[in-house]
Amino acid sequence: MKNVLIINGHPSKKSFCSSLAHSYAKGAHDSKAEVKLVELGDLDFDPILHEGYSKIQELEPDLVKLQEDIKWAHHIVIVYPTWWNSMPAIMKGLFDRMWLPRFAFKFTSPYWHKKLLKGRSARLIITMDSPWLIYRFIFGGCGEKIMKRSILKFAGISPVKVTHIDFMKISTEKRRHEWLDYVKKLGRKLI
Repeated sequence: MKNVLIINGHPSKKSFCSSLAHSYAKGAHDSKAEVKLVELGDLDFDPILHEGYSKIQELEPDLVKLQEDIKWAHHIVIVYPTWWNSMPAIMKGLFDRMWLPRFAFKFTSPYWHKKLLKGRSARLIITMDSPWLIYRFIFGGCGEKIMKRSILKFAGISPVKVTHIDFMKISTEKRRHEWLDYVKKLGRKLI
């Protein structure tokens, strides 16, 4: 049995991202996976590093629990919107606070590190108002690269697959139902 952790990175549970996260969860349940769904907006934590990394802030219980859920998971799904070519600030704050040495990685020299979260795969489901090709070729897909390479793969999570859902602002109800069905199928396949 596969353990699947789904994180809705949109601060609102009323968002389409939340609907996508729940749709993936339904598909994964259909495949008899053990599923945990985390709504970022429900977590109680300070997303600001007040002293930078010069002094590590004690993690709030919700962040400790999320770290435990990540260690438990075989597959991690993160659903989030693209805001200013990146993730929402609270989601960036989540990773700033909990993606720490001895949890996600361990420095073995000033130039190298050990990846502590190997053996896990991930899927990013990223929504955006603009066309995906504009995001990719004009803006370089910078927010996706941060999540995929600088956060997940840095800790050893691989492969990381990406689903783009674009033209959100002008999407029809029919199109949104198609996306929800597609994401549910991804959940059934546990990919």
